[in-house]
Amino acid sequence: MRGERWRRIASQTGRSVAVWAVSTLTLLVLAGILPDFRLRDADGDSATDIGVTAAFGAGAFGVLSAVVWPLLVRLLLLVPALVLGLLVFFLNGALLLVALWLNPAERGAVAPETAVVVAAVMSAVASATGAALAVRDDDAYRRRLYRLADRRRRRSGPPCPAAPGTVFLQLDGVGHDVLADAAARGLMPTVARWLGAGAGHRPTHRLTPWRTDWSSQTGASQLGILHGSNHDVPAFRWYEKDTREVMVCNRPTSAAVLQRRAAQYAGHDGLLAVDGASRGNLFSGGAGEQALVLSIATRRRSRENRSRAGYFAYFSDPANAVRTALSFVAEVGREIGQSTRARLRKQRPRVSRGGLYPLIRAFATVVERDVVVAAVMGDMLAGRTAVYADLVAYDEVAHHSGPGSRDAEKVLRRLDRALALIEQVAEHAPRPYRIVVLSDHGQSPGETFRARYGLTLADLVRAGCGLPVPRRAERTRSGAEARAAVRAALRIPEEESGDPYRPARRSEPVVLASGNLGLVSFPDVPHRMTKEEIDARHPALLPTLANHPGIGFLLVRSERHGGVVLGAYGAEIPLDDLDDDPGPLAPFGPGAVEAVRRTHSFPHTADIMVNSFHDPADGEVLSFEEQIGSHGGLGGAQGRPFLLSPLALSAPAGEGGEPAGAERVHDILRRWLEESNGPEVPVDVSRPSVADSAPFPVPDGVVQDKSA
Repeated sequence: MRGERWRRIASQTGRSVAVWAVSTLTLLVLAGILPDFRLRDADGDSATDIGVTAAFGAGAFGVLSAVVWPLLVRLLLLVPALVLGLLVFFLNGALLLVALWLNPAERGAVAPETAVVVAAVMSAVASATGAALAVRDDDAYRRRLYRLADRRRRRSGPPCPAAPGTVFLQLDGVGHDVLADAAARGLMPTVARWLGAGAGHRPTHRLTPWRTDWSSQTGASQLGILHGSNHDVPAFRWYEKDTREVMVCNRPTSAAVLQRRAAQYAGHDGLLAVDGASRGNLFSGGAGEQALVLSIATRRRSRENRSRAGYFAYFSDPANAVRTALSFVAEVGREIGQSTRARLRKQRPRVSRGGLYPLIRAFATVVERDVVVAAVMGDMLAGRTAVYADLVAYDEVAHHSGPGSRDAEKVLRRLDRALALIEQVAEHAPRPYRIVVLSDHGQSPGETFRARYGLTLADLVRAGCGLPVPRRAERTRSGAEARAAVRAALRIPEEESGDPYRPARRSEPVVLASGNLGLVSFPDVPHRMTKEEIDARHPALLPTLANHPGIGFLLVRSERHGGVVLGAYGAEIPLDDLDDDPGPLAPFGPGAVEAVRRTHSFPHTADIMVNSFHDPADGEVLSFEEQIGSHGGLGGAQGRPFLLSPLALSAPAGEGGEPAGAERVHDILRRWLEESNGPEVPVDVSRPSVADSAPFPVPDGVVQDKSA
């Protein structure tokens, strides 16, 4: 708290100094333009003396305006408004005359009628400068929202329910250990206070880790969390043989299809189906209020397509536009400076951060954050029952700078400020709110597969198939969510022709990357190929992949065993035997066996599923994309996100261990809404629950409160 107070004092001091400097420059300009206004003796002064005179005059005028003006207003309360409006100009001119008279060097003079003009210009410039600087101040921004809230209440219709509402804030890509460490080190003081850190603070929240599915990425996790099913989502991108299409989770058309499939499989519209709002997400969750939702950001305009409504609503306010524009420019400069420093210091690992990336990063860390946070606060002030919002800032920066980098830590600080702002706005909402913070996955560090071995996964597959390999390995495209958000915001068409994921000929394999998870499909074979079929067609392919030092394990279908896991040195373990002998899955920790078995059951699982090497000692993986912080497969912190929930809600799980799978998290969030008397998701009673129908057992374990 002491650090926060000093930060506020420093911010206010800096703003005052900036206003003083601009006022001084304004005074110098006016002295050069107006004939009856001078800042020097008749005999002439040096430039330094003139500058000191201007600085003193501007400072004295500012102090007099701040101290004397409120007293004058009180004395003139009985004066008619029209007369008071005219007196303002003359009183300001009088204050300027006094400010120049107070100069001990007795320099400077102005005619009374000119003093009125100078004072008016000085006041306008000082006011505009102060307003421009204040738009980036959270306290000023919050006070403005309170005024809007009071105005909205006076115009409101029926009162809001007394039952608490629930706000779910997803910190995209922030792992459990990253959040706990940031709170312990003071990077996230709001989270630390919620967990009871520091003297005199009682915990209000509990911190619980949970385990992702094999596909540890936003598409699979958020679909399961919001819609109760992520069945048949094997990766971030995959090839579907029946439609001959590549599905990409952050592509609007694919997101719409996935959302429709999930609703049909789960038997309900989603977590937010009743009085809910979805902000900045890939999927709607069945919410009636949607903004910046990718699944509705289709190319064709329609009344239902409101994906960009949040941007229009936010930037229609000039104060918001100025606030975000200044922060956007500052963030672009910050990224250019940070990337230049990393390049000069020859930091390793490192990926390219040039081109449009500084703009994409600024969009994710500033524009989308500001728009989403403002939308959430608007939902709270409107009294909505359930709100789910995704903040992608950390995920985007950690991909390119690393999950433990200083760049990523600065983003965590700003995310914590956003949490504090939302918490403070909740105090002025028309109903109480419970704030639940969660993440969809973590991130695992490590250099890229291409950087370590000089070739991509696609090159390795082509070599195993006996196909020509390019002399120079090409970069694998990154699939970060922020890029899709930029395309949707600017309404840039999707790549329908010249798809980079399509093979040149149907006989060639389709090789796709999702973080450290790779997928290999043969498009000319209509069914999922077996190990025996692959060996007959390309005898060297599976041994080449399984024995490569950058590959952890493979999953393929088998005619004899149904499915087998392949590893180095000829390891071949049937899925049914993994409980007794996990083999190459052993380094990937608890839950890996169940996750692999579940993915094997999906209709659109690739012919060959490839998971990269993982070092349990340092948590590193090798990304098949150009990312030094990655997620999408098994290994390390990417598979261990968190739930930060109020103690007023029931514990996330019973005895037995961490919640496993995004579908299980959906059940937990749905239970919390019911405990808050919120919307109950309608479920088809003829269909078993999501947890009961899961292809792998879901533990009901108790997770110790990390704040205790």
